[in-house]
Amino acid sequence: MKIITLNANGIRSATGKGFMEWMLTQNADVVCLQETKAQEHQLPPETYRPKGYHAYFHDAEKKGYSGVALYCKEKPDRVMMGLGWPDIDAEGRYIQADFGDLSVVSLYLPSGSSSEERQAVKFDFMARFTPVLQQFRHSAREYILCGDWNIAHKKIDLKNWRGNQKNSGFLPEERAWMDELFGPLGFVDAFRAVNQEEGQYTWWSNRGQARARNVGWRIDYHVVTPGLKDRVKGASIYKDQRFSDHAPLIIEYDL
Repeated sequence: MKIITLNANGIRSATGKGFMEWMLTQNADVVCLQETKAQEHQLPPETYRPKGYHAYFHDAEKKGYSGVALYCKEKPDRVMMGLGWPDIDAEGRYIQADFGDLSVVSLYLPSGSSSEERQAVKFDFMARFTPVLQQFRHSAREYILCGDWNIAHKKIDLKNWRGNQKNSGFLPEERAWMDELFGPLGFVDAFRAVNQEEGQYTWWSNRGQARARNVGWRIDYHVVTPGLKDRVKGASIYKDQRFSDHAPLIIEYDL
């Protein structure tokens, strides 16, 4: 089973840069998108509902903002839009597809980089999401939570870690939450299950030739329940084409 996640930074923008054509060459079972920045009625079906895929969108109420999507080769048994939290669901940050006893999620965690107010929203999301993650762990289901978590977990996960310790995305509280996620909560960072190398980033600033110099952050993840840890067969970050300021993260599972 091949699953791709990408923060598209605008699905129309990414498609204009060749994303949809590339996606169709990948033969992925599920593609998880974040930051679609569009509402479904703005997306012509001939382009955005390609043959061979079932497409599901959970849009933000505000135009040109946030939004998540799933492209599934097999029709899911059930699709769940949102977390049941009116403030977060209005921003279009969570969509889940169930296939048998497996759930695949496209998740877009709030960013706190724009203001203290948005950082407070991010911390609030993290606090509320922890019990949800605990429920997932205690259920009989396996979960693959794909998406832009907007946090680099360890020093290995961003190039300039020294200069970012007081910046959103690498704050001690955020990193401690990731420690809990991959520690007591028992979830697994699927990419790190098979790749421990340095310099593995999924996002680069648009300033200062960051991408060309690989001065990046690894903030996009597949976070999986422990029963899937040994099912991870390969992981790669696709950088040959530039669809967004993020790169697609591709992971294959023996499922």
